Amino acid sequence: MAITLIDPRKALGLRIKQLRAEFQLTQEELADRCGLFRTYMSRIESGLANPTLTVLHALAHGLEIDIGALLATPDVKPSTKVHSARPVSRGRVSR
Repeated sequence: MAITLIDPRKALGLRIKQLRAEFQLTQEELADRCGLFRTYMSRIESGLANPTLTVLHALAHGLEIDIGALLATPDVKPSTKVHSARPVSRGRVSR
């Protein structure tokens, strides 16, 4: 029986995606709640960024969960995308 190991950064990214889907939050909404840039949130979710302990606590606070729940092993890879109920500004200005 082969054991598949997953990179801890990718596991955290999958867990965050799972929690966002559970709480119906977009990346933009969660980043806003945590005081992070959305691009940094994207790098965390893709496993490309190694977040500091301060950022992990900000994420747990933004999701309103305990840090242990944030660091739990993800169940499965979430397949559903979450869409915002309100339009999200992408920095464009209408004229």
